[in-house]
Amino acid sequence: MLIGTSTYDYLEDLPAVSNNLGSLAEMLTGPMSWSLGKDHCVVLSNPPSATAAMNSLREASAAARDTLLVYYAGHGLVTPDGELYLGLPQSQQQRVETGIPYGWLRGALLEGRAERTVVILDCCYGGLALGTMGPSELAAQADVEGTYLLAAASETRQALAPAGEPHTAFTGELLAVLTTGIPGGPERLDLDSILRELRRSLSAKGRPVPQGRERNSNGRLALGWNPAFSRSPMSSRPSDRHVDDRAWPAPTSIRTVEGFFDALRQVRVTSALTHTAISHRSGRQIAPGTVGSLLNRKELPRTWRTTGVYLIACGVPDEQLNDWQLCWERLRSAPSPRDAPEHERPRKQSQSTRVSSSWRQTFRKLAGRRFRD
Repeated sequence: MLIGTSTYDYLEDLPAVSNNLGSLAEMLTGPMSWSLGKDHCVVLSNPPSATAAMNSLREASAAARDTLLVYYAGHGLVTPDGELYLGLPQSQQQRVETGIPYGWLRGALLEGRAERTVVILDCCYGGLALGTMGPSELAAQADVEGTYLLAAASETRQALAPAGEPHTAFTGELLAVLTTGIPGGPERLDLDSILRELRRSLSAKGRPVPQGRERNSNGRLALGWNPAFSRSPMSSRPSDRHVDDRAWPAPTSIRTVEGFFDALRQVRVTSALTHTAISHRSGRQIAPGTVGSLLNRKELPRTWRTTGVYLIACGVPDEQLNDWQLCWERLRSAPSPRDAPEHERPRKQSQSTRVSSSWRQTFRKLAGRRFRD
């Protein structure tokens, strides 16, 4: 949901905001980011009223199940009580009823059912929103990872729309990071990495330094691929160290079907990928809806293929895939996995049950994507 106000009746116009909306929409619907369908990327330019904006926001909040990203660019205004409200075409200083109080936006997000929520505020005094979140209210309401708020300026600073530049200072830098990447950075541009790079680059230019707040693991959510990512020729497995540093669930410790699916869901949390991104990395062998169905099952699937494709697309190391399949087969063969004594549980499987390296290579060729070797 991209919202922007570029023209005002009583405040200075911000023509760069229109460019912000168009460029961000193009990025989010493109192959280097989320590859969103047009109906999943709503652009609301110069909304005529707070009611119109909030109706669209509530519709998006009600529809989103995986990730909801809400972006606002325009004038950020402050009430006499020091609270933030977002400017609309007829907004006036210290007249909160002429704009969108941030508390209204926050309330709409609390009503939604998205697993993850990202709020990006490219406006003056956006840091005020960090104080209105409460200690854990948004995170407690979001189903899994929680929320992430990224503000272009602190609660005491004005954001910039430099004359002669096509975008505002913050969004222009954000687009530059997503377009050119971070040299030496991770393969996927997660929110934490993006925030660090924005702070570095904007500070070096003497511009307002963005602020951020993470709830739970949402900082690992990837906004796109890193165009500047490369593996050093000096090492045959330089990226393995990054993968191994992540706390992947251990399939050898799983004892129940419920635990199996809990671990599968944790794999997605660790990967920081959306259902759509997982589908994209699988070469469309599994659809986003299939990912959701797999993670919400109560009984083990009869075949291994979908689970195997899901684990590889999430980036689970090869050395763990055999253990995952052995765990699946052990649970499938156990009549009562909850109650069976430890010594009665099957521990060895024939060689034919193992995930072969040739199967993984075949999958990667079909997927047409780059995975870690």
